[in-house]
Amino acid sequence: MSYIFVHGLGQNSSNWKETIDGLDIATNIECPDLFDLYIGELNYNNLYRRFSEYCDKFTEPLDICGLSLGGMLALNYAIDNPNKVHSLVLIGTQYSIPKKLMKLQNIIFKLMPEKYFSKIGISKKNIISLTISMMDLNFENDLEKITCPVLIVCGEKDIANEKASKKLKNLLNTSTLKLIQNAGHEVNKDNPKQLSDELNKFFDW
Repeated sequence: MSYIFVHGLGQNSSNWKETIDGLDIATNIECPDLFDLYIGELNYNNLYRRFSEYCDKFTEPLDICGLSLGGMLALNYAIDNPNKVHSLVLIGTQYSIPKKLMKLQNIIFKLMPEKYFSKIGISKKNIISLTISMMDLNFENDLEKITCPVLIVCGEKDIANEKASKKLKNLLNTSTLKLIQNAGHEVNKDNPKQLSDELNKFFDW
């Protein structure tokens, strides 16, 4: 079994370090840097294709844990490859993009300095291009294809994603929902200890 941890928009693989340090296993853990995978124009379809190719190289079943954008990629992959995915952890993940929220996020991105984006290895132009390409994503009609165990995680302060997390719990028959205390959207940064504890219980090493 291989465990793949997929970071969110505005993060990189290093943001999983504290969470992974708290896990009861130390092998077969992979943390790809998403923005090192894509080639050419950065849009969702391009990024998902590269992420799929990355996952396809593993011959064994996968346990995929994704946050936000990483959660959407993991969800997409599980829908397309239900026999390959052993379990899913979806943190602060939308199954249908709320357009108003995404437009607001784009406005914020446009106001942020370029140097912020250089820290995560991606340009402001590419971030905005990616978010625009995600506007029409909606996986609701395909969720029935997922049969593996799913842990849905949301920070108790993540107001923007709590409603979607609860709805996703109702749409996925094999899922459970956990709210993480003292955490906003970036649960892996805000409360990695409790996140590790929940993952240890869910994965049942």
